Amino acid sequence: MNYWLMKSEPDAFGIDDLEQRPGQTEHWDGVRNYQARNMMRDEMKVGDQVFFYHSNCEQPGIVGIAQVSKESYADFTAFDPDDKHFDPKSNPDKPTWFMVDVQFVRKLKRTISLRELKQKSELADLALVRRGNRLSIMPVSQQQWQFILGLE
Repeated sequence: MNYWLMKSEPDAFGIDDLEQRPGQTEHWDGVRNYQARNMMRDEMKVGDQVFFYHSNCEQPGIVGIAQVSKESYADFTAFDPDDKHFDPKSNPDKPTWFMVDVQFVRKLKRTISLRELKQKSELADLALVRRGNRLSIMPVSQQQWQFILGLE
């Protein structure tokens, strides 16, 4: 099993939105970074655990846990000219962009803030706290996962 952190702006799609979806499941669309796409396409597997991270908000941080419920498939929003994630260069016969489905597991007892994560020397190698890393999807090691859960 792999562990991940996936960022979303709570005003666009937050942990509460995921919890309220039918089956508490939603596709994770709109990823338009090749490195993040490759992780979703090539590495994410059903059952992988995901920290749900709220970004670009008053208190950025980890707010919940989800799991991958469907492995990668073509991100259909790339083919829809009326969708904000439309990519005219993407071809349904050979898609450029992919997505996975994620399912709500639970909310954390509290938000574990970015500020707090940055203060923990045990997380110095966590991609989220490294300078200049702005990916919306990033791997988390099993040790980092367990340490972060211990902060809850």
